[in-house]
Amino acid sequence: MSRAEADAVAGTGTPAPGTSAPAAPETGAPEAPGPAGPASASDSGPRPVRLAWTLGLFRSELSITFRRWRTLALLAVLAAVPVLVGIAVKIETSDGGSIGGGGPDGGGGPAFIAQVTNNGLFLVFTALAATLPFFLPMAIGVVAGDAIAGEASAGTLRYLLVAPAGRTRLLLAKYATTLTFCLVATLVVAVSALAVGALLFPLGEVTTISGTRIGFGDGLLRALLIALVVAASLIGVAALGLFVSTLTSSGIAAMATTVGLLITVQIIDQIPQLHAVHPYLFSHYWLSFADLMRDPIYWDDLVKNLGLQALYAGVFGSAAWARFGAKDIAT
Repeated sequence: MSRAEADAVAGTGTPAPGTSAPAAPETGAPEAPGPAGPASASDSGPRPVRLAWTLGLFRSELSITFRRWRTLALLAVLAAVPVLVGIAVKIETSDGGSIGGGGPDGGGGPAFIAQVTNNGLFLVFTALAATLPFFLPMAIGVVAGDAIAGEASAGTLRYLLVAPAGRTRLLLAKYATTLTFCLVATLVVAVSALAVGALLFPLGEVTTISGTRIGFGDGLLRALLIALVVAASLIGVAALGLFVSTLTSSGIAAMATTVGLLITVQIIDQIPQLHAVHPYLFSHYWLSFADLMRDPIYWDDLVKNLGLQALYAGVFGSAAWARFGAKDIAT
């Protein structure tokens, strides 16, 4: 955030730290009844101001994040993945051949590729399954890792806190911005995949993993639900990245550390000898969104995934708050 933008956020009318509104002079006359009295004003005044200031800070963070060229480049890369997958499938099947893949029950992400040529809507599921293990969390890690450390390295973090911005509110605004990016990034992949699927392949009734057929409208609704579940699956990564961002004053170091931890967790999740810790890794239930394409829907792994993300958000969010609250802001 630039110094001018911090000035704009600061100009919401919130009193500077250490100051207070002048007290009303004491007189012998009784106070006039009604809501306009001093007690009523003092009780109801600060809360709307604080709320307006917090919303202003959140809007400022959103504007700054989504105007950065780095953010736009990340979204462009995510949008390009479904295009590449769709073109690859189209070329592979142009001679009448087919694409195989997936497990025996068809529940894994790669299994959706075999259905893309019959229904372009399956490109949405395929693209989300292709981007969720690495591309989406990497983008989230970059944004979350830079949230606090980037401000510190740019020399604007201390100025933001003097603006005035309470540390808790600033941290919440940063996390809310990162969660918004999670949703936007996921929807970019889904919308791009839907557009490419509609252009290259036919659309129609959807065959679920269970073998039943549902209407195209119901399929679109499930695609939206899957996109929301995928976005929610990134809550843990966002909290982890925000915590790492509070540990250093280098944005590049925070981003690299977050992405490195992401890769490490993915590797651990693939080692059979470490199966005992797999259920506690934030990425273990990511592909459970495929259960939304069953009829009836299997909720067990979906609930475990959302619960695990909430746990990571609580643990690393609290750690980020504790670290940031005690952090010496020297730059």
